[in-house]
Amino acid sequence: MAYDSADIAAFKNVWVFCEQRQGVMMPTTFELISEGRKLADELGVNLCGILLGENVEGIAKELGGYGADQVIVCDSPLLKNYTTDGYTKVICDMVEEYKPEIMLFGASNIGRDLAPRCAARLHTGLCADCTHLDVDLGGYIDFLKTGSSLDVENTKFESKLFDVNTNMKMTRPAFGGHLMATIVCPRFRPAMATVRPGVMKKRPFDEAKANAVELVYPEFKLEASDIETEVVDIVKAAKKMVDLIGADFIVSVGRGIAKDVDGGIKLAEELADLLGGVVGASRAVVDAGWIGADHQVGQTGKTVHPKVYVALGISGAIQHKAGMQDSECIIAINKADNAPIFEVADYGIVGDLFKVVPLLIDSIKEAKAQA
Repeated sequence: MAYDSADIAAFKNVWVFCEQRQGVMMPTTFELISEGRKLADELGVNLCGILLGENVEGIAKELGGYGADQVIVCDSPLLKNYTTDGYTKVICDMVEEYKPEIMLFGASNIGRDLAPRCAARLHTGLCADCTHLDVDLGGYIDFLKTGSSLDVENTKFESKLFDVNTNMKMTRPAFGGHLMATIVCPRFRPAMATVRPGVMKKRPFDEAKANAVELVYPEFKLEASDIETEVVDIVKAAKKMVDLIGADFIVSVGRGIAKDVDGGIKLAEELADLLGGVVGASRAVVDAGWIGADHQVGQTGKTVHPKVYVALGISGAIQHKAGMQDSECIIAINKADNAPIFEVADYGIVGDLFKVVPLLIDSIKEAKAQA
């Protein structure tokens, strides 16, 4: 039977592209498997990881520990290094054979290259750089109540064009983060999305489920002639980046440092160093050129979940709050007592950050000296 992306009734199950590099699974893969488990449960179907590479069987079972029911392992020397042609062909062949209804990719360099090529070849839609996913309508409405300014109680969530409750609802920033757009793909399958790293929470690892996961080794055809490029060498660039996603402590600066930008950043750096953390920033600070883009937290930056998030002079626009509101503890310092950041803060200090932060630094130093 010929593959038909419009025959949506023929598609079933949730798939996650499991990105590995040189035999090491990328952290985003575990986040996607965890999120895929939620979507599969909402649909009442299985969750399947698809893993491409050479000699990758040893890392496949780990995916079960985060929620995968099954892992399709496509093993070949031609898949050892990522190539657009090779990976696209194998994935599309597998999708045409097994017909998953949802497929997720991480919004990494590889995912952003691979996903649109697969979507085009499979004649389906792709929503890029998603920050939230839902199938269940009730879960989506709950998300809107806390993550948007929409009047949810007076909004009708129904459509004569498609089934609202069974289509994946893919939410992503639009217009530079000033709006959030929710997109559905009602006429074609699989519904495909790339998901921003760090936005989905990784489930606790379950050793029993890792041991119980089913590994499938399908037959597939891939010849050297299918790959138009040759990977001659892989060179890793040594570039120091700010690891916001992996940090337990983040001290972020906002427009409130405007009267002394250098001084404000130095205070944030000193506080972050004392806490063993890193410095983040709001979009306004990055757009002003006061700090690099790799420090940006928010819908158009990085989504973070640290143990402690300290917001210095950040008003708390919805775009910024969406990127940090799931932090375990939020401490906000702002001169304006009505700043929106206080709505999500566990501890709020109304005051000038240039006066408050030095006192906070001195207190931490004193506490450390006494420890």
